[in-house]
Amino acid sequence: MATAAVEAQATHVDVLIVGAGISGIGSAYHLQEQCPGKSYVILEMKDTFGGTWETHKYPGVRSDSDLYTFGYRFKPWVGTPIASAQAILDYMGEVITENGIDQHIRYGTRITACNWDSKTNLWTVEATAKGGQKVTYTCNFLWMCQGYYDHEKPYIPEWPGMDKYKGQLIHAQLWDPKTDYKGKRVLVIGSGATAATVIPEFAKEAAHVTMLQRSPTYFYCSENKNELADRLREIGIDEPTIHRVVRAQIMHDQDVLTRRAIEEPDAVFEDLKALIRAFTGVEDFPFEPHFTPKYRPWQQRLAFCPEGDIFRAAVAGKLTVVTDTLETFTEKGVRTGSGEEIEADIIVAATGFNLLMMGGIPFSVDGRPVDWHETVNYRGMMFTGVPNMCWVMGYFRASWTLRVDMMGDFVCNLLNHMDKIGAKRIDVALRDEDKDMPLSDWIEAENFNPGYLMRGLKLMPKRGDKPEWRHNQDYWAERNEIPNIDLSGDEFLYDGQRSKARAKVAEPA
Repeated sequence: MATAAVEAQATHVDVLIVGAGISGIGSAYHLQEQCPGKSYVILEMKDTFGGTWETHKYPGVRSDSDLYTFGYRFKPWVGTPIASAQAILDYMGEVITENGIDQHIRYGTRITACNWDSKTNLWTVEATAKGGQKVTYTCNFLWMCQGYYDHEKPYIPEWPGMDKYKGQLIHAQLWDPKTDYKGKRVLVIGSGATAATVIPEFAKEAAHVTMLQRSPTYFYCSENKNELADRLREIGIDEPTIHRVVRAQIMHDQDVLTRRAIEEPDAVFEDLKALIRAFTGVEDFPFEPHFTPKYRPWQQRLAFCPEGDIFRAAVAGKLTVVTDTLETFTEKGVRTGSGEEIEADIIVAATGFNLLMMGGIPFSVDGRPVDWHETVNYRGMMFTGVPNMCWVMGYFRASWTLRVDMMGDFVCNLLNHMDKIGAKRIDVALRDEDKDMPLSDWIEAENFNPGYLMRGLKLMPKRGDKPEWRHNQDYWAERNEIPNIDLSGDEFLYDGQRSKARAKVAEPA
C-alpha cells in the first residue's frame, strides 16, 4: 500500500494503460474519443511502440490474421490482407501520430508493482524508468493491455545434449536480423504459425531447410489479396466503406469456417487439402504423414500460408519435413527418436512462448497479493476481488483487435456509467445464482489447446459454466452480448454494493 510520502510524489491520472502494443494504442484511441475528459498515460517497458510486432524480428515476420479485421475498426487498412510486421508498425504509428497519443506514452518504463487501496479507491503503480529512476503513478482505473506472453524469455524445451551442439541455436523470438543464413543448412523445430512464416523466407537463400515437428499442423493457403476490396476500389468506393464492408465479409466467412470446423471437420480438412493442391499444382500431393494433424481444425490456430508458400518450398525440394520426436542434440545437429540425424548449421526453435499473466507484475489488493488462479474471470475482462481494472485478452480464432475495439466500447461505457452514478469503485462478484457454479480452468482443452496455453493454465483465472464467467472465444456471439451488457446487473458492485436500483435511477430517461 502506498505511503503518504509516495503518494505526494506520484503522478495521478484517471486511467493508466499498460502497454503500447496493438491493444494499448487501440484502447487509448477509444478512451480519447469516448471519455474525452479523462486524463491518461500509457506505460511501455520497451523503447518504442508495437508490442509483439516490435519483439519479433525473424525473417518474413508477418501477420497470420487479415489486416482488414486485425486493423482497428476506426482506421481503414489499405494494404494486402497479410502484412509484414513493418507495415503493421507503420499503421500503428499513423494511429499514434494522427490522434496525439504519443504525448501520453512513457517509453522505457517497467512496472514493478500494482497496489490497490480501498481507503482511497486508487491504484498505486510503481515503476522503473530509463536510467533506473523510480517513478510512481496513481490512477482511478487500470487498463491492462500488456499482452499474454513473456516478450523476453521464450519457451525452449530442455532438450538433451543442447550443450553438445557446435552450430548456432536460437529461438525465433530472439532472432538477430544480422544473422547470416545464406547458403547454410537450417533446421526449424516446430510447425506452427512462426514456422510457417520463417521457413519460406529461409528457403529463398538457405542451402536447405528442414522442419522437425512432433505433430502436424493445419495450414490455410490463400492468395494475399481480397477480391472484394480490390473490386470496390476499382469502382471508386471510399476506403472507410471498403474497410467496413470487407471486415463484415471476412467475419462472416470466418464464422462459417469456425462452425464448419466443429460440425464437419473432415470436410473442412478436405477443403484445406484442395487449396494446397491448387497452389502447388500437385494433384497427388502427399499429406501422410507430415500434414495430417491429430486434432480437428481450429482446436489450434490455422497457420496461414499466402500463396501456399511453405508447400511450394517443399515441392521445389528446398524443404524437407520430418515428423518425429527429438531424442538429443549432437555436435552437428539433432538425432530423432527413430535414430535419424539431421545436420544443420543453424537450428531455430519455433517452439512457442511462455504465457505470462499480467506481464508478471506483482498485484496486491489492500496489501494482499493477488493470485490470478484464485479469481473468477468475468467475460475475459475483469476479475473477482480485483477492483477498477480491465484486462484485454483477444481472440484466437478471430483477429485480436476485434476484441480491442469491443472492449474499448465496454470500458468507456463503464467509466461513463460510474461517473453518472457517482461511483468510485467497480467490482465484479458472483451472484446468488452463481454460488454453486462449478469452477474450472480458464478454457476447455477441446475448445482451444495450444501448448503455451495448456502449460500456463494454472497462471490463469478460473471460469464458470455461465456466459458471464468465461471467455468463450466466440466473437460472433460476443459482438451482440458485450455491447448489451446491463451495467446495473447483479454481477456489478459499485462502491461495494449491488446497486441495480440506484444505477437505473441515475441513468437519463
